[in-house]
Amino acid sequence: MSCPSILSCTLRRLVVRLPILIGVACAAPALAESEGAIARDDRIQQLEKQVQILADELSRVRTQVAVPEDKELAGSYGFGPAASKIYGIDRGLSIGGYGEYNYTNIVSGEGPGPELDRADALRTVLYFGYKFNESIVFNSEIEFEHGTTSDVKNGEGSGSASVELASLDFFYKPELNFRAGLMLAPVGFVNEIHEPPFFYGVRRPEVETRIIPSTWRNMGAGIFGQLGENFEYRAYVMTGFNGARFSDSGFRSARQKGNHALAEDLAIVVRGDYSPESIPGLEFGGSFYVGEVDQDTGLGLATGGATADGKSIADARLYITEGHLQYRDGPLSARLLAAYTHLDEASDFNASLGRSSTAPIAEDMLGAYAEVAYDVWPRLFGNEDKSLEPFARFEYVDTQFNVPSGFTANRNRAYWVYTSGVNYYPHPNVVIKLEYRNLTARSGTRPDELALGVGFAF
Repeated sequence: MSCPSILSCTLRRLVVRLPILIGVACAAPALAESEGAIARDDRIQQLEKQVQILADELSRVRTQVAVPEDKELAGSYGFGPAASKIYGIDRGLSIGGYGEYNYTNIVSGEGPGPELDRADALRTVLYFGYKFNESIVFNSEIEFEHGTTSDVKNGEGSGSASVELASLDFFYKPELNFRAGLMLAPVGFVNEIHEPPFFYGVRRPEVETRIIPSTWRNMGAGIFGQLGENFEYRAYVMTGFNGARFSDSGFRSARQKGNHALAEDLAIVVRGDYSPESIPGLEFGGSFYVGEVDQDTGLGLATGGATADGKSIADARLYITEGHLQYRDGPLSARLLAAYTHLDEASDFNASLGRSSTAPIAEDMLGAYAEVAYDVWPRLFGNEDKSLEPFARFEYVDTQFNVPSGFTANRNRAYWVYTSGVNYYPHPNVVIKLEYRNLTARSGTRPDELALGVGFAF
């Protein structure tokens, strides 16, 4: 069709194409909005993926470092609650620890040496555990004592840095599992569970320091497990004591601590604990240890195998028997423990070491204590967020209970300890402690002590 003029043709084309142009103009914003929505959806999906990756990574980190979900810790397989954290994770690394620091004021009386008030960074401890898989677990305890390893000339010697525990557990089934390494001897209450929030008083019970030489660990291997619902056991073969270091105050200084430990004479230690279903909160059990302490002969005093003049140490076998009972019912807590030791051939053993006739190594040692505590916080303040637990403990310790014929017992080593105090828990794993200890010896004097301490576990 011909156009009368260029203008009329142009107008005619615009009229024809106008609907198309209008359609394109209307569709453009919708198209742009659609493309923007697609881009937004892609960006949201990308962000969601990144958030999920971060969440998975956080979960993995939480699992590996065992960030606790609950405020309270719980013990497992003979270890203290903080030392047991590694058993509560799926895999990887666990970090925990504890510490205790105290101030002791000498109130009255005189001891065998100068008695001075002391403030002590007693222990700072880290637990490192690693769970390789469900069957293999490593656990360790690294302890720093008395603030520093340097000798600051205050009359008490320097501190130390020590490995208190380093063992591998191999889990087979509930009734039978295996453990090897540097292990805590399963004797008494405190030797295995010695974290400060979980025992009463600033100081550990005297019986579980003198008769049971806490903290007591040895190189060894053994088995552990649970039989039925109510009975747990542990049985180890371990390196024994170094008998050359025995004294009239006991054999705590004879612990070898895994330091090039003499292993000529090995020892056996077994323990069992039973919790009857008929009496909730009750647990009782005992342990038995036997092993020779002469560590063979002719090795020299530096390694503990002979006396200062090179003579052989007489053969001697040490027996330790211990029974314990504890009961917890709501705010009430109670413990009983008795320990007895016997040294075979004690007369020859003393003679070979050249012990003084008035400060011999005993043939028999004896110790026992009873302890009761009650949480008064709920009664005073009507809630259970915190705990305030007054306690009392009565102990008898005698590291010279029976000495060989021809020797005279040092009766200053036989004494009663009356301890009263309070544990305050602003948090289940943090404790502030106050105690008064009255020590009464059968001969001579021992000073009374007032002590304040703080402790924690995580």
